[in-house]
Amino acid sequence: MVKLQRLGIVISNKMQKSVVVAVEYRYKHQFYSKIIVRTKRYLAHDADNTCNIGDQVLLQESRPLSKKKTLGS
Repeated sequence: MVKLQRLGIVISNKMQKSVVVAVEYRYKHQFYSKIIVRTKRYLAHDADNTCNIGDQVLLQESRPLSKKKTLGS
């Protein structure tokens, strides 16, 4: 089974072993033909606390690590 992967930017690393990652989605509006940008925030697991704000990370789907974390960087 293929695991879901997303590319995002770390926007917060204040928690221990966790980071907040923002992933941008761009799509074209069907009627107005404008490009719309949506941002979704994910909590990701960072076991070594190596990620800093502004880092680009690849998130990969995994088993549930906590109530809100199902992705690991």
